[in-house]
Amino acid sequence: MRILVCNDDGITARGLRELVLALAERAEVTVVAPDRARSACGHSITLHKPLRADKTQVPGARAAYSVSGTPTDCVALAIRHLLPELPDLVVSGINFGANLGWDLTYSGTVAAAVEGALLGVPAMAISLVARQTEASYKCAASFASTLVRRFEEYALPPFTLLNVNVPWLGDRRPLGVRVTRQGTRRYHGGVMERQDPSGRTYYWLGGETPEEDFSPGTDTRTIVDGYISVTPIHLDLTAPDLLQKVREWGIEEDA
Repeated sequence: MRILVCNDDGITARGLRELVLALAERAEVTVVAPDRARSACGHSITLHKPLRADKTQVPGARAAYSVSGTPTDCVALAIRHLLPELPDLVVSGINFGANLGWDLTYSGTVAAAVEGALLGVPAMAISLVARQTEASYKCAASFASTLVRRFEEYALPPFTLLNVNVPWLGDRRPLGVRVTRQGTRRYHGGVMERQDPSGRTYYWLGGETPEEDFSPGTDTRTIVDGYISVTPIHLDLTAPDLLQKVREWGIEEDA
């Protein structure tokens, strides 16, 4: 099995390194990842300046490239140019921090998996829900390897992916695994106004404690309950329940 690994924390991130070592035990792994942290860049691509891809080494990887672009750039460049063959799977992560609910719209980790799905390759994103830098990636890496075996047995429909979140519970292991739906998670405020030494105003965007939906069956609730969350994601953003309602606005007409 050929696996393309990417992330948004940068190619030197511990989560990526531990993921590669776990996956390399059963697959041929190639890493194409950003040369620096690109967190919260969403599904952005680089259009107005050149990209550079430098060969490097990542323990366990057959080949590795450090790219001066976003996670989406990395996956597109890998699949369209760098790799001699189409990968069987794109795995993005292991991200440090949660990618739950509406975080998916911001996440560079999820965006890398989305790009894989857009280009016709099965994909998953995996994140460690932790804030302590000493958190262990061992459980998340092990689960990623387990989930890869399922990809060998089962196929996802086109233009879909899995978004996985693994809680870090210190010395305790997660209570199990649950297949979930996307919850809601949004941030209020978080804009700080400051002045630089020359007196010019600048702004710093930050995230306060998010407002979350903890309804049963959501990814947000599942993590709080101590379980690994696996959420199937579809790239079709259409709201089917609104199709008829918007037609009733009377805006449809022939030219």
